[in-house]
Formats: sequence, C-alpha cells, structure tokens
Amino acid sequence: MSGLRKECKITMKMSFSGKVKEELASQLSPARHCQIAEFAALFALCGKIRHRKNGSIYLEVHTENLTVARKSYILIRMAFQAETQIRIRNHSLQTRTPVYHLLVLAQNKAYEILKAIKLLSESEDRWGDLSTIPSRLVQNTCCKRAYLRGVFMAAGSITNPEKAYHLEIAVLSESFCLQLQQIVASFQIEAKIVDRKKYHVLYVKEGSMIVDTLNVMEAHQALMDFENVRILKEVRNSVNRQVNCETANIHKTVTAAARQIEDIQYIETAKGVRWLSDGLREIAELRLEYPDLPLAELGQKLSKPLGKSGVNHRLRKLSEIAERLRATLKERGFETRGNSHIVPFLCGSNENSVYMSELFQDNGFFVLPVRYPTVPKNEARIRFSLNAAIPEEDYDCLMELIEVSL
Repeated sequence: MSGLRKECKITMKMSFSGKVKEELASQLSPARHCQIAEFAALFALCGKIRHRKNGSIYLEVHTENLTVARKSYILIRMAFQAETQIRIRNHSLQTRTPVYHLLVLAQNKAYEILKAIKLLSESEDRWGDLSTIPSRLVQNTCCKRAYLRGVFMAAGSITNPEKAYHLEIAVLSESFCLQLQQIVASFQIEAKIVDRKKYHVLYVKEGSMIVDTLNVMEAHQALMDFENVRILKEVRNSVNRQVNCETANIHKTVTAAARQIEDIQYIETAKGVRWLSDGLREIAELRLEYPDLPLAELGQKLSKPLGKSGVNHRLRKLSEIAERLRATLKERGFETRGNSHIVPFLCGSNENSVYMSELFQDNGFFVLPVRYPTVPKNEARIRFSLNAAIPEEDYDCLMELIEVSL
C-alpha cells in the first residue's frame, strides 16, 4: 500500500517531458528492424562495450531513467531473445539517485546485437563508431521514427507547453547531432543546433514543429495535450491583443475628444464660437453635444456629412496654422506657450498688451489683452484664436502686423 502511494506521488510530480517518455516507452514497433533501430539509438547514447580480462566482451546499458531502462530491457528480449541481468546502484551517497545497469553477458548475443545495430561487421573484423549514426539503420521512414524515439528517450527533453515551447536533444558528438538534424529534416521539421558546454544540442522552438516532432515519434497523447495547451494560449493571446487594442483605441478616442472639447470651451470663453467658420462652428457644437462620439460618427451628424479624414483635416489645419504662428514669434525672440490653436503672445507689461491688442483690432483682427491679475505680473499677453477658415492672405497680413509690432 505504501509503495502504491509512493508511485502515485511520483506520477503526480512527473514532468511533461517524463510523460512524453512514458508514452514513448509504451510504443513498440511490430517490425523487428524498427525495434533494432530504436535499441541502436538507446545503445549509442547509453551503452558501452565492456572487455573482460580473457578478451571476451559483454554489453552494458546504464541510465538513471527507469523508463529508458525498461524500454531497453523489452527491446533486447523481443528483438534478440537475449538474457539480461539488471543491477541497480546509487549514483552517490548524497543524492541516492538510482542508476540502472542492464548487462548482456553472453558473448554470442553481444556479437549478434552489435552486428544488428551495425557496430560490428558480419566478418567481425571491423568495428563501428558510437559517435555516428549507421545509415543502413535509418533507410526506411519507419526506422527513422523509431530511431528518433530512442534518441529522445535517452537524451531528449521537452518543456511544459504552458511555460514555453522548446524541445531539445543533447548529445556529445557533433557528427551524431548533424546526422540527427538530417533525419529530422526528412520529416520537414526545421531543427537548429547550438553548443552548450560539452554538448551539441539539437532544438526545436516553434510550437507547430514540436507538434510535428511528437507526431513523428508517435507520442499521440502528448501531441493532443500539447495542442490543447497551444490552442488555449493562442485564444487567450488573441483575446488579450483584441482587448488591448480596443482599450488603446478607446483611450486614444477619449484623450482626443477631451483635448478637442477643452479647445472648443477655451475658444468659447476667450472669443466665442461665432468667430469660427460655419463648418468649424457646427463641428464645435456637435463635439460639445456628443463628447464621446468618434470622429467618423461625428462627421455623419454634420449638415453636410464628412468622413473621419474630413473632420480630422480641419483639426489638423488648426494645428498647422498655430505652429506657423509660433515659429514666427519664436524667430523674433518672443515666447509662446501651449500647443493648441489658442496661441498666447507674451508682451510683458499690461500697457504693452493693450497697445498690441488695439493695433491688431485696428487692422481687422479681434485680439484681446490678458493682463495682471488674470496672469502673473509682467506676463501680460494677447491671444490669437486660430481656425481652419482663415484665408492665406489674412494669415500673411497677420504675420506682417506681427513684424511691425516687433
């Protein structure tokens, strides 16, 4: 009973990578050549050829992963009918991590296995290399799938898709890693290689490519779990983007409308909207009446409906005229403040502001002085209230008057 509780506890804590390997361990190819290919991958990464003092050999598969040990044992029994001894040792006294050792002690079976996985020639005079993948083992597509399955179980990992998309296989041999990349590429999966300490790491980061890799290895349950998480994340991200976009648009609309209403109210207070052209006056009145309405809808309420660009053009025209006026004043050393179409022209003393106001009024421009105590001492000013209906010739005349007054 206590063992069952312990097993349940371990299952609950199993990582997504561990679940994938558990599923792969349960996949057993019916064809013997696929079983040989899968065991060849496990032996290439976890196996050793041991030599006895008398010159004979035996095979050893050692791993800390119980799943890999169990799958190796099954493949040896099914593909080669070889007897296997199992030894379990602790990795160290501190960690007490168990290491599983699978031993094929019969020399004739060891030779049979080595010939099958192409590490020994049939004449027993040439030895293969564990750092490369024998091409004859992975000629068939089904054998490539089996080989990838074995490599992933021995040296692979996959991140929980709820955190990130990342699948990798870390090996010591660069040539082995490059050959593995070619096998993966044969399934139209783009995998990259990076060096990390003493390892060469083959990795896939794109979600759809990881799904394809799981499908190639025939981890179908893990594939479905991965896809469910991926779809949920995509829907959540899509909703978040839409909400953020709508929030930004609402904020932009509210900010623009507030600035427009502030400008209109300022015009009405300082000068009155009657000085605006018919079109601007109508827009001003509608904006005050419908403060939350977007420009496109506001334009449709005009007596002569305008589109969003038409309404926006009038507002932009005001800004352009105001900016030109500010530039002229600044060139002459006078300070202007603010960025709206209400352009203050600082005159200094109250007397100067009255004089400047009368000068402009005598020439047809209704400009009023703003004096102390309305503004601080020595910051008396006159204000120009601009609108998009000001003809170009009137603007030029205004510039000439400014030149004269300066």
